[in-house]
Amino acid sequence: MGQLEAEFTSEPFRGEGTPPDHAVKAREAAELAGLTTDFGPLGTSVRGEADAVLDALPAIARAALDGGATRLTLRLQAPGEPPADEAGPGRVLDGMVRQVEAELGARLSELDRPGKQRAVRMLDERGAFQVRRSVAEVAELLGVTRFTVYNYLNRE
Repeated sequence: MGQLEAEFTSEPFRGEGTPPDHAVKAREAAELAGLTTDFGPLGTSVRGEADAVLDALPAIARAALDGGATRLTLRLQAPGEPPADEAGPGRVLDGMVRQVEAELGARLSELDRPGKQRAVRMLDERGAFQVRRSVAEVAELLGVTRFTVYNYLNRE
């Protein structure tokens, strides 16, 4: 079967600061299984032999839930394969970002905090965060952390 990549996100999200315990515990379970990890406070990717990834998933899920997660979202795919929901690397997201920047009259990086929060809301309303790895890309464009973007998304 070859290599396999699992990307998982655990909730609830918190504001900036120390990553939530559920995210840390899920990462530790993945590392204990010998998987290569790319850790973020609310999203983690793991990679390894398909059998090793599949065998580790129950322990990762249990660790997240035992750590206080109320939801765990999982995506599996062969490494390097674009998900079906992407029209091309970044093309869908790029168009949405250009529209939001035009409506707000400034580049995302030039916005003040309330403007950045509004931009995240607008992008969310357009489905931008359904595109794989969009949170990381939007965070970079805003000049904030992924954790901050998740915090903005969680604001009521």
